[in-house]
Amino acid sequence: MRATTPGSREPGPVPPVPLLMLSYILRRLLGVIPVMLVVGVFVFSLLHLAPGDPAAIIAGDNATAENIARIRASLGLDRPFLTQFLDWGGGVLRGDLGVSMFSGLPVSQLILQRVEATVSLAVSTMFVAVVLAVTLGVLAAWKAGSLLDRAVMGVAVTGFSVPVFVVGYLLVYFLSMKLRWFPVQGYRPLADGLWDWARHLVLPSLALGLAYVALIARITRTSMLEVMSEDYMRTARAKGVATAPLLLRHALKNAAVPIVTVIGIGVALLISGVVITESVFNIPGIGRLVVDAITRRDYPIIQGVMIVFAGVYVLINLGVDILYCFIDPRIRYR
Repeated sequence: MRATTPGSREPGPVPPVPLLMLSYILRRLLGVIPVMLVVGVFVFSLLHLAPGDPAAIIAGDNATAENIARIRASLGLDRPFLTQFLDWGGGVLRGDLGVSMFSGLPVSQLILQRVEATVSLAVSTMFVAVVLAVTLGVLAAWKAGSLLDRAVMGVAVTGFSVPVFVVGYLLVYFLSMKLRWFPVQGYRPLADGLWDWARHLVLPSLALGLAYVALIARITRTSMLEVMSEDYMRTARAKGVATAPLLLRHALKNAAVPIVTVIGIGVALLISGVVITESVFNIPGIGRLVVDAITRRDYPIIQGVMIVFAGVYVLINLGVDILYCFIDPRIRYR
């Protein structure tokens, strides 16, 4: 394969596919650096932009000016902003997210203590949402204009419109309090048993996943309808290709880029939804840690969680960008 080079009519050689993919991945990796730098500046500035003096909060209402000044010096708040940022940024690169103002424990330790619950909720939510949404979207596109299509789109609109906490309370009322199928709230570690762990995740995963089902199903249906109107799809139908291979092997594969994109975008919604869902179902995860830290104005915890969430979001979007190479080979040449 050859391509035309700028300023010349002669086609130039195209680099090998592995080299193109490596170049594409490296460009995406380099793009992460300025994004994380901007996020780091914003997160660190939170301590200085937020109302109130952290040192005065720690010292208490009856503290003297000398006590507040001593606490400010111990926290390094009396130093220039750039010096504080460089020290904090260096600590983040080493995995040191600071120390909680109230518990005195390292922020990284507090996050690790609660990461299992949050990761379990996030993974189970995305699994349920993607499986249900893609299935419903494909069926709605296959039966476009039918009662099934209208029902799926109605559920999608409703799921995206109703807040997460409303869905959560409704699920608790009907499935826990009335039918007693699932626990009302709480979380059980995976070490306590797979069944007990799964039972405590069903309701929060459904409550949080309904919005994702709505979003992904609508995009799947739209993308599938666009692909199914192409000439090669009509040719495949004319050749007698069975329905299942036609939908999955031909249509869904070529409609995958928008679907993968919206799944990556859904991570941003997931981060905010986890905080609400963990509060509704009393799950001791990172979301609850953030809520407690905001209540007490424990800025190191807020900063640490925000930088972790931002890093995870950037990495997932980086993974989505890299996945594009395998879904659509044309992206390698951009």
